[in-house]
Amino acid sequence: MTNSSNIEEGLMAVTAQNSVMDTAVTDLSTNSGVAALDSLQAQALVSWTNDTLSAVGIEGDTQMYLRTALLLLTAVGISFILWWVTKKVLIELIHRFANKSKTKWDDYLVKNKVFSAIAHLVPFLFLDFMIQSVFSSFPRIAEFLVRATDIVIIVIVLYVILRVLNTAKDVLIEKPRLKDKPIESYFQLGKIVFRALFIILIISVAFKIEPLVILTSMGALTAILILVFKDTILGFVGSIQLAANDMVRIGDWITMEKYGADGDVVEINLATVKVQNFDKTITTIPTYSFISDSFKNWRGMLDSDGRRIVRAIHIKIHSIKFCSPELLNKIGEIELIREYIEEKENEILDYNKDNHINKAVLLNGRNQTNIGIFRYYIQQYLEKNPSINDSMTLMVRQLDPSEKGVPVQLYTFTKTHDWVEYELIMADIFDHLLAAVPFFDLEVFEEPAGSDMRRLAQ
Repeated sequence: MTNSSNIEEGLMAVTAQNSVMDTAVTDLSTNSGVAALDSLQAQALVSWTNDTLSAVGIEGDTQMYLRTALLLLTAVGISFILWWVTKKVLIELIHRFANKSKTKWDDYLVKNKVFSAIAHLVPFLFLDFMIQSVFSSFPRIAEFLVRATDIVIIVIVLYVILRVLNTAKDVLIEKPRLKDKPIESYFQLGKIVFRALFIILIISVAFKIEPLVILTSMGALTAILILVFKDTILGFVGSIQLAANDMVRIGDWITMEKYGADGDVVEINLATVKVQNFDKTITTIPTYSFISDSFKNWRGMLDSDGRRIVRAIHIKIHSIKFCSPELLNKIGEIELIREYIEEKENEILDYNKDNHINKAVLLNGRNQTNIGIFRYYIQQYLEKNPSINDSMTLMVRQLDPSEKGVPVQLYTFTKTHDWVEYELIMADIFDHLLAAVPFFDLEVFEEPAGSDMRRLAQ
């Protein structure tokens, strides 16, 4: 009986080994070379573990469960070691090399943690290789875990791709000719495309559906997708038009009253444009709004040789008059207009004399007015001001009279674009001119204040 039992056990062992070889041969004939090699290694590992456990007297179901547990612990342990070696050793060496190299690509790869993402890929690839061997006696569990591991690997690969795209974006933004272009929009679109493709791949792996079948079935969802991604599509179209027509660049000062935006463009994304207002608040504007709505871009002013001043002093109408000899003598002492007043007065005297004008009435003939001399004084003052750009338009003009008097407008340009300096120059000019108005027997128009009304009442 004992010999018969031993013979039967030997035949069973031979049959099992033949089954293993038949499986491996089948893999070699039906699968790729790599898959066949994996199958042979898995079967060899299972056989070796069974033989080891049989040698210590463990048989049957106990052997199967213990083998699975031991292989699982071994696979997890090796995966952790691989992760640690990759993370702590290889990645550290790569980081040191990146710090010493002169190129910027590797620095940005380190900054965006591309190598760290790749380090997470290594242990899961090993686990994916080991699952069939570990759970060879539990095919359903093995199939589920293989799918789960494949999905995790796909997600990690997606993160690696997204971080590589971030690296490419950071490098391209530093290029002088691309610095003010909406690079962010294009890379955001690329990320959306990759995410969509990888979601399809994940669904394909999870439910064993061909990706082409998924894409075909999505045709019916096109209308819904257009509605869902309407803002993204409009933003992409808008960003292309902004870049093609050079309407907005990063760093441009824009004003968009509809959205309360008045500041510098700091970011152009696929769906939005971020504007940092001068009070340091951030206004987010839909990208397509720059195509559909009006806005003011101050780039032309910043690229020019000066910044414009357009401001008026309102003169009371009743203070405007012909200049008497006494007034001419008084303002004739002003250095900037002394020669002008003398030349103009001689010209007027000659004209009136040649034409036999009766000057008993001051209105007859030609006369100088205090507001006319004041306009000439402003012109001379601006031309002599070193902060004014005399190569650009410089004009002092009189606008239409209104209920607020006669506006005398300054239209000129400063040499600087700086906001603070510009405001200081303009304030200095009008400080001087407002103080100069009384010298010409003129008055500045003011709305009646409460104290004025009280004086009238008294």
